[in-house]
Parts: sequence; C-alpha cells; structure tokens
Amino acid sequence: MRYFNSFFFSFVLLLSLDTFAGSQQNSESKFSAEEVASFAKSVEKYAAKQGARAFIIARLGQPQKDLPRGFQFTHTAIAVYSQITLDNGDKAKGYAIYNLYQNADNPAKSALMTDYPVDFFWGVERLKAGVIIPSPDLQYRLIEAIASGKNKALHNPNYSLIANPFNNQFQNCTEHTLNVINAAIYETDDMMRIKANTEAYFTPQPVKVSRFKLALGNWFAKGVSTDDHGRKIQTTSFTSIGRYLKEFGLMEEAVVYEGGEVSKLF
Repeated sequence: MRYFNSFFFSFVLLLSLDTFAGSQQNSESKFSAEEVASFAKSVEKYAAKQGARAFIIARLGQPQKDLPRGFQFTHTAIAVYSQITLDNGDKAKGYAIYNLYQNADNPAKSALMTDYPVDFFWGVERLKAGVIIPSPDLQYRLIEAIASGKNKALHNPNYSLIANPFNNQFQNCTEHTLNVINAAIYETDDMMRIKANTEAYFTPQPVKVSRFKLALGNWFAKGVSTDDHGRKIQTTSFTSIGRYLKEFGLMEEAVVYEGGEVSKLF
C-alpha cells in the first residue's frame, strides 16, 4: 500500500506538470464556433487598429491556476498580416500565424505550422489573448525573416516543454518565437550568434516547479526534459519576451486582451 500511495502521488505531480503544456494544435473547443470566431476576429481588429503588420500572439491552453508562477500563457507565435486564401478559393486580408506545435502523437518532437486566428484559439481554456506589438522596424524585419525562411532554418524539432533559451538542445514554441525575433533583430539565421546574443541580453523566466516534479517529467513524460539546463531551470515566456523588447526599445505595447477589455501585460 505504501508503494501504491507513493506511485499515486508521483503520478498526480506528473499530471500537474502536464498542465503547463499548451503548444499542441487544438482539436476540441470549450466554446461555440461562433464564440471562438468572434473572439479571434476581435483580436485581429485590435491588432489592425494599432497598425500591426506583425505581432507576437499568445493563448491560454490550460487553467491559469495550474501554471507555474510568472506564466500567463501556454503558447506563443508570430502573426503576420497577409493575403489569405479562403476555403472557397476567395482571397482576403488577415493574419497568418506562424507556430511551432508539439506533435500530438510524439510529444518529444515538434513541427512548424501556419494557421489562422480561429484555429489558433480553438480549444483554449479561456478566450484570452496576449498581444505584443513590436516597433515598426522590428515588424518589418520579422516579416522579412519569415518570408526568407529563417523561421524554418531555426527550427529544432527536438521538443521540451521547458527548453533552455540559451542553447539549442531542445525548443518549445516560445523559444522558437524568441529565436525568430533575434534572427530579425540581427538579420541572421546563424544559431550560434543568436544564442550568444540571447545569453548576453535576454532575461529568461525561472520555472518555479519543484525539482522532484521536474525529475518526474524527465523520467516519465515525453516532451519534458531538464537535460539542457544547469543548476537553474529557466525558459522563455510570453512575458519575458515582452520585457526583453521593452528594455531595448523594440516594442510599441504589450497587453492582455479578454472580454473586449485591454490591460497592460506588466
């Protein structure tokens, strides 16, 4: 019985760590199609009203209360104003979203996928979005970086939920987003240069989860590893990206959009 209780406690901790996840492409929605579409359109309209041709977008895929301290969102990507081909073949203007998604059938791997705001917010825990609007010059550079394929060149398919932003052993969605941002800033897809500048200028988000729980992830959960970390466990978050861009004057604004209300991210 003692062994069973110990195993059960470990299993519960592992499930708790799993709630940090939220970077898989979603297949089920907690909201009606009309609600998701209306919210997605309102986020698009907000970004367009600010004149954003490219911006950083985030969603909440798990209950807020289950996230480690300091994390407000579970998935981050880059949205670019584009000409979109609709299902009926018509052309329309809107935001295409460039994502790194964790594979559902192999959580230790990821793939790059482009989708659109309704797809992006499908299956979220709450109709809540993070929006970081970069400076106009950085927006232009992000568009150029994606158009030239730098986002693809910087993709490492080896996935870890808590990837260390200072090396390229693993990636998660938010680190990949940071890599593309730095590729745009420095106009390069040289990963060694990008990581050197990341370590010099970027302040990561500490992961406030017990080492015991993280060890359970290492042992039992594909897509969770601390092998790329030293003594400190730290990763990239939507908020840490916002602070980074603000510190160096590369951001117009960073907000949380929910229920038609806009609040400052920090």
